[in-house]
Amino acid sequence: MKVISVNIGERRTIHYKNKLVETGIYKLPVDTPIFLDFEDVQKDAVVDRKHHGGIEQAVYAYSKEHYEYWKQLYPEIDWHYGIFGENLTIENFDEKNIHVGAIYQLGEAKIEVTKPRQPCYKLGIRFNDPKIIKQFWNSTMSGVYFKILKSGNVCAGDELILIQEAKKTPTIAKVYERKRTEKGV
Repeated sequence: MKVISVNIGERRTIHYKNKLVETGIYKLPVDTPIFLDFEDVQKDAVVDRKHHGGIEQAVYAYSKEHYEYWKQLYPEIDWHYGIFGENLTIENFDEKNIHVGAIYQLGEAKIEVTKPRQPCYKLGIRFNDPKIIKQFWNSTMSGVYFKILKSGNVCAGDELILIQEAKKTPTIAKVYERKRTEKGV
């Protein structure tokens, strides 16, 4: 598994349902390394600290391969890596094979799998279509949150190397399926 793109974003204020809403979902690829810190990615805007950032959600990764599915549903979108709000776009990254608690070396950082992403209304804003939230829930392509065990720089081209398996724990896909059932989506 290889990092194809590292992505960060600035805080943005947008109009949503006659209100001004702040968000950090608008991420773009950068050519420089990003620094994975213990509670977030340095220089990346995290606005809603209740649902993003923090120890259990310090960095969000999404699969490069998932993009093809979404491009077919949303051909009008100006596509680029980071559009799902991910900090890391990773090649050959499959939630069905990634176990909660697995530990990886990535660039200078050491990271641990914590949980899948649960989509919120801001993804609908990003795609200019609230239907994407239900589509995202039903897709099983959640992406993965990591906690940072050792902080450090990561850049495009770095390999995600498994250093400690967690085969006795559920995969991210299984956890996501359970969450989807609990929510009744």
